[in-house]
Amino acid sequence: MALTPTATRALLANLGHTPKRFLGQNFLVDGNIVRKSLELAGVAPGDTVVEIGPGLGTLTAALLEAGADVWAVEKDRTLHAYLAETLLPHFPRTLHLLEGDAVERPLAGLIPSTNPAASFKIVANLPYAISTPWLDAVLAGPLPARMVLMLQLEAAQRYTAAPGTKQFSAISIALQSAYAVAPGHTVAAACFFPRPDVDSHLLHLVLRPDPFVLPPATRALIRACFQQRRKQLGALLRNRLPDGGRAWFETLAAAGLGPRSRPEQVPAALWQKLG
Repeated sequence: MALTPTATRALLANLGHTPKRFLGQNFLVDGNIVRKSLELAGVAPGDTVVEIGPGLGTLTAALLEAGADVWAVEKDRTLHAYLAETLLPHFPRTLHLLEGDAVERPLAGLIPSTNPAASFKIVANLPYAISTPWLDAVLAGPLPARMVLMLQLEAAQRYTAAPGTKQFSAISIALQSAYAVAPGHTVAAACFFPRPDVDSHLLHLVLRPDPFVLPPATRALIRACFQQRRKQLGALLRNRLPDGGRAWFETLAAAGLGPRSRPEQVPAALWQKLG
């Protein structure tokens, strides 16, 4: 059960802990949202679930009580110690708790099986500051079967943006190449303590039957293009591809695009052919 704002404030005071804005420490205080997260992820007994930034353990406890095998990484030393003292003794076999940086350990120490049937899921309340670099690391593979990510609404909109919009970006392409976006859930700022300045969103992602993982060199090239998104693709790629991009532009031509197009105009499926 989620702690109320009053109980959360009291627990933090007892720990001598002040929420750290730079770590995105806005603690979930709405049990309905916890239940919604597990429902969207379809968490069942025996599932392997990665959690990022467990904080006070509200979501972690719900996952464990649902019978999941949870791999969690917490950067804050005080909160890691609190979870190790209070939650770990109750779930010594199913809670794998790691102290560390989620960008460096995006799967919380889990080494996924090479067996596709032994898939895993990610259910997490992501700190805004690390959401993009963390997601970029996850999308390098191996890929979870499903992700339910609590994000600032702006970030969720950017990840799921359509081609031709200002929000469409390199991370949109990498994400949409591997995942389909399923119905999620908007989360009001009042569901957190401290209350953030903006609303959030539970982003619900389901692995495509034929997920495409962009090669590292292609991902880097796409990022470089979007860093100068006002420039035309012909100028951006002239010195970055052996043929100046000629073969790729022939592919774009069938979609009515070409060297004068700008990065955000090209859909993910065509970016996949860049390499």
